[in-house]
Amino acid sequence: MLQSLYVKNLALIDEAEVEFAPGLNIMTGETGAGKSVIIGSISLALGGKASKEMIRENAPHAFVELVFSIDDAQLKQKLSEMDIDLEDDLLILSRKIGNGKSVSKINAESAPLSKVKEVAGLLLDIHGQHAHQSLLQKKNHLHILDSYAKEELCKEKEALKASFEQYKKLKKELSEATMDKTERERELSFLRYEAEELEGAHLVPGEDERLEQEYRRLSNGQKIMEAAADAYEKTSGGYAAATEQIGYALRSLSSVSEYDKALAGFFDQLMEIDSLLNDFNRELADYIAEDAFDEEAFAQTEQRLDTVNRMKSKYGKTVEEALCALEEKKARIATLADYDAYLSSLQENFARSEEDVKMHAKAVSAIRKEAAHRLSEQIRAQLLELNFPDVSFSMQFERLSHYTADGFDDAQFLISTNPGEPQKALEKIASGGELSRIMLAIKTTLADADAVGTLIFDEIDTGISGRTAQMVSEKMNMLGRSHQILCITHLPQIAAMADSHYLIEKSVENQTTLSTIRPLLMEESIEELARMLGGVKITDTVRKSAQEMKELAANAKKEKERA
Repeated sequence: MLQSLYVKNLALIDEAEVEFAPGLNIMTGETGAGKSVIIGSISLALGGKASKEMIRENAPHAFVELVFSIDDAQLKQKLSEMDIDLEDDLLILSRKIGNGKSVSKINAESAPLSKVKEVAGLLLDIHGQHAHQSLLQKKNHLHILDSYAKEELCKEKEALKASFEQYKKLKKELSEATMDKTERERELSFLRYEAEELEGAHLVPGEDERLEQEYRRLSNGQKIMEAAADAYEKTSGGYAAATEQIGYALRSLSSVSEYDKALAGFFDQLMEIDSLLNDFNRELADYIAEDAFDEEAFAQTEQRLDTVNRMKSKYGKTVEEALCALEEKKARIATLADYDAYLSSLQENFARSEEDVKMHAKAVSAIRKEAAHRLSEQIRAQLLELNFPDVSFSMQFERLSHYTADGFDDAQFLISTNPGEPQKALEKIASGGELSRIMLAIKTTLADADAVGTLIFDEIDTGISGRTAQMVSEKMNMLGRSHQILCITHLPQIAAMADSHYLIEKSVENQTTLSTIRPLLMEESIEELARMLGGVKITDTVRKSAQEMKELAANAKKEKERA
C-alpha cells in the first residue's frame, strides 16, 4: 500500500506531503489545479521520464518520495530476492532531479532506474488516458490475457522461451552456413595457417606474466647490481659499514654489561642483530656473485616475449584467450573439412528445435484459448454492471507466420455494444468513455490475480455521466475492497464513494502560483461535492443534494459489504 507521498519543487508544487489510506482514495479539484502533477510526481518516483522543465522555477532541484507499507509475505520474498531489505515493513522510493541529472534511491541506497521500475511493477499500477488508449493496440491484448492466466502459463512459457532461444540460435547458424566450395576452401586454408601459427608458438597459460617479470629483471640488471653492491658496501665493507659499527658497539657494551642486567639484555639483542646482519651479507654476496648479466638469457627472453605478445595481439588479449581461439579454429577446421556432414547435422538439429518450439507454442496457445474464454465471460459480466446492457465480448486468435518467444498467437479483443451488431476490434467501436469502462472491467476481473496492491486511475470518468457514472462508482468501490485505489475524478458520483477524499487546490501567494493537496473532513467533502454538482454558485439545495449523494454512497457501501 502507498502510505505517503512527499513532493518538493515540482512544477506548481512548492512542498506537499500527503498520507493515503486503504480502500478508495479520491482526488478532486478545479480544472488546472494540478491534479496531473500529483500523478506525474508518482510516475516520476517510479522511474518515469524526467526533464529539467519539471523543476519549479528558481529551485535547484525537484524531489519526490513514496513510502510503501509492505505486509504481503510473497512480495517481501520477491524484494528480498532483489537484495532489498525492509525496515519496519516500509519501502521508500525517492528521486531527485537537478543539474541535468537524476538520482533514484531505494531505502536510501542509490539504484538504477531499471531496478526502480522493476520494483514499481510489484507495488503500483497507473492507468491514465494513455493506458486506456493502449487498449486499442492489439499487441497489448495478449499481454492482458497472459497476466490473467500467468499461473497456468508460467512453466510452459518458460519452456517455450528456452526452446525459442535455441531455435533462434540454430536458425541464425543455418542462415550463415551456406557457402560455395571456393569460399569454403579459402576459409579452410586461412584457418589452417592461423592454427599452425598458434600451435607453433607453444603457448603456456600464465607464460606472458612470467616472461614480462623476467624481462624487467634482466633489462634492469645493471641497476639491480649497482643497488645490491651499494647495499653490501654499506652493511659489510669499510670503517663506516654497519657490521663494523655494530662490532664497536658490542665491544663497548661487553666491557660494562656485567655491572647492569639491563645492559646485558641490550648486549644480547645486539648480538642477535649482528648475527642476522652477517647472514644477510653472506646471502647478498652470493646473489651478486651468481646474478651476473647473461646477454644470451636476455636475448632469449626478449625473443620469446615478442612471440607471445604477437600471438596475443592477433588472437586474444591474454595467452588463455589465444589458446581458446586455437580450439575454436580447430573446431571450425573440423567443420569445414567435413562440411556436408556438418550441414546435414545442423539441419537435423534445427528441424528438431523447430518441432520443440512448435510443441511448446501449441501448449501455450491451448492454455490461452481456454483462459481467454473464461476471461471474456468475466469481463462481459463486469461490463454488464458498467451499463453495457447488450454487450458481447470475446477474444479472436490468429496464427503468426513465424515463431516468437511468446509462441505463434496473434490475439485481440472483440466487442459488440449493441444488439444485432457483429463483434469488431476495439479501435473500430469503442469511444473514450467506453474505453475507460472496458479498462475498469478488465482491471476488476484481474484484481484477484493481480499481486499489485495499489491501482491509480487518472480520469477514469472520461466520456461518462448519469447512470453510467453511478455504476462506475460502485465498481470502483468494489475494487477498493481488495486493493488500494487512488483515483482522480471530475464526477461527484465517483467522489461520493470515497473512503478518503483529497482536494487539490491552486492558489497565488506573493505573485507565485502554488498547488497543494489536503485530506477533507466529512463536511468539507460534502462542500466539494456541492461544488462539483453546482458549478459557480452553490445553493442550499445543491448542498442538500451533495449530502444526500454522500449518504446514498455510504448505504451502497454497507449493502455491498453485507452481500
